[in-house]
Amino acid sequence: MADEPIISVRNLTKSFSGKVVLDSLSFDVEPGEILVVMGGSGSGKSTTLRLMIQSFPPDSGEILMFGQNICEMTEAEFNQVRKRFGVLFQSGALYNSMTVAENVALALQEHTDLGQEIIDIQVKIKLELVGLREHADKYPAQISGGMKKRAGLARALALDPEILFYDEPSAGLDPVTSAEIDQLIIDLSKKGGVTSIVVTHEMDSAFSIADRMAMLDKGKMICVREREYYESLRDYPEDTIEELDTVERLIRQFVRGDAEGPISQRREATKYADDLLGIDRIEVPRMPSIEATRIRHPFKKRGQKDTKN
Repeated sequence: MADEPIISVRNLTKSFSGKVVLDSLSFDVEPGEILVVMGGSGSGKSTTLRLMIQSFPPDSGEILMFGQNICEMTEAEFNQVRKRFGVLFQSGALYNSMTVAENVALALQEHTDLGQEIIDIQVKIKLELVGLREHADKYPAQISGGMKKRAGLARALALDPEILFYDEPSAGLDPVTSAEIDQLIIDLSKKGGVTSIVVTHEMDSAFSIADRMAMLDKGKMICVREREYYESLRDYPEDTIEELDTVERLIRQFVRGDAEGPISQRREATKYADDLLGIDRIEVPRMPSIEATRIRHPFKKRGQKDTKN
């Protein structure tokens, strides 16, 4: 690995409607590694990824990518950086009006001067890489969820990026397809030198692919360590768990998926009784926010036909 990180996040903060979602996040991504970013629902994983691909700007902090602060770039400047990374979105995010091959070809047609014959060859290579060459002429509605994920990965690879971002690549997939996606991520990193940032809460997948793992909790980065460290916490004996500090026990509960531990205790400590008694009550509007478009006559039975006078 090179001395300089390929991505360096420093003191990154983001709020929505006054609520802090990310609080002074700092971490590095080394060239060629697979970094898994994990945490519970609402911990800030997807927000971190979206900030790194500049879907929206941070409130403060900086993100250095290829040695440049992308938060200070103009749209035209960042468009040049975009060509150097690819994104696999959770749903695949394919264009439904285009075939699988056309989805993959789009980036090559828009951002290169290659002739159509060369583009066709490149598309076949990328689709063969993800096992979809025989499905090139199908539309997204004609393929399974797992195939959509692989087609999205082929599209992300179209411009031979140096960095790949994955948003929940194994979510909703059967075990075999999930294992195939995991192996593709490993192969791209180890054989192709691609740097991968994988956002997931699927622990089987995380432990299969990660070089390092980063744990988010309530918007804070609480630990960035090698996979072996997380494995040691996962396998830590129950009878000596008192030796671990609070953060280590929290990580252990998360990676093991245990029902009891600091995470569940924190939820139980919320003021449920106060909420029931009306203290800090959230006012719920009495009227529905959406008006019904069809209102059944109160005296008419379900299925009864209208009668004319």
